Amino acid sequence: MSAIKDWDAYNAAAREQGKALNALHPELVKGFGALSRGAATTTHLDAKTRELIALAVAVTTRCDGCIDAHVRKAKHAGATKAEMAEALGVAIALNAGAAFTYSLHVLDAAGEE
Repeated sequence: MSAIKDWDAYNAAAREQGKALNALHPELVKGFGALSRGAATTTHLDAKTRELIALAVAVTTRCDGCIDAHVRKAKHAGATKAEMAEALGVAIALNAGAAFTYSLHVLDAAGEE
């Protein structure tokens, strides 16, 4: 299977842009770092579970940076590709569910004929 994206190159480029953003707005980057550390500080979820959730959210929000970061973290936490695929199944199901639910909103907004 061919690669869709060179994730190592993407990661290196994102890190360089992150450094540039930090130089321009260090308090923003500091705040984002604090938010990330806070979310990673849990007492009921282990790191692997958090990262599998993060991967599902990354897919639903269509965030390449999140996908890159959380695949790396999930692998580091011991998640297998099969476990990631099951988490992605949840994301896919929710996206379809959201489309179905919002389709009902469209019909409601269209009113009576």
